[in-house]
Amino acid sequence: MLALIDLASLFTPEHLIALVTLTVLEIVLGIDNIVFIAILCGRLPKEQQAKARRMGLIGALLMRVAFLMSISWIAKLTTPVVTINALGREIAPSWRDLVLLAGGLILLVKSTKEIHHSVEGGEHALTAGRGKSFAIIVGQIMLMDIVFSIDSVITAIGMAESITVMILAVVISMIVMLMFAGRISDFVHRHPTVKMLALSFLILIGMSLVAEGLHFHVPKGYIYFAMAFSLGVETLNILSKAKAAREKAAGPSSH
Repeated sequence: MLALIDLASLFTPEHLIALVTLTVLEIVLGIDNIVFIAILCGRLPKEQQAKARRMGLIGALLMRVAFLMSISWIAKLTTPVVTINALGREIAPSWRDLVLLAGGLILLVKSTKEIHHSVEGGEHALTAGRGKSFAIIVGQIMLMDIVFSIDSVITAIGMAESITVMILAVVISMIVMLMFAGRISDFVHRHPTVKMLALSFLILIGMSLVAEGLHFHVPKGYIYFAMAFSLGVETLNILSKAKAAREKAAGPSSH
C-alpha cells in the first residue's frame, strides 16, 4: 500500500535502496526530457535559453510531484477506456496509452522538422527560427513534460511503496538535471553532429512511445544501449577531430 512515511523511517536499508535506485532511474528517464528541452531552447535568443530550460525542468518537477500526490487518479489512467479490434488483434487503450501515443507522435513531428531545418535549411533556417515566442517554446516544453512525467511517475509507482521516497527521488533527480542541463545544452549546440544524434534519439524515443501506446512493449534497455553505443562512437569522433585540430595547430610551430 502506498503511503507517506516520516523521515526517521526513511533511513532504513529498504527505503534507502529504493531511494537511490529510483533516483538513478529518474535521471536516466529524464535524459530524453533534457535533450528535448535543449533542442527547443536552441530556437530562442541566447539570453532566454537558460530561463526557458529552468522553467521547463521546474515545470516537470512540479508536474511529477502533483501526479504523485494524485496517486489514485494516476492509477485510473491505466484502466482501458475503449476496446478496438485492429490488425487481427484486440487493443484496449487507456488514457496513459493515448497520452503516450500523442506524445510520441509530437516528438516524431518536432524532431523531423528540426532535422529538416538543420539539413535542408542550413544556418539560415536555424537563425530564422530563433524569433519564436518564449511562451510558445515553454508551452511546448510543458506539453511534453506531461508525457514524460506520466511515464516516469507510473514507473516510480511500480518500484517504490512510499510516496515520500518517490517525491524525494524526483526532487533529487531534478536538482541533478538542473545542474547539468545547461552544460548538456551548450555541448549539443556546439557540436552539430551531436545535435543530429540527439534528434535521432528523440525519433527513437518517439517511436518507442508510439509502440508502447499501441501495446507493443519495447524493453527500454535496448533503447538506452543503442543510445549509449551511438553516443560512445560520436564521442570518439569528437576526440579524434580535437586531436587532429591540435596537431594541425602545433604543426607549423614545430618546424
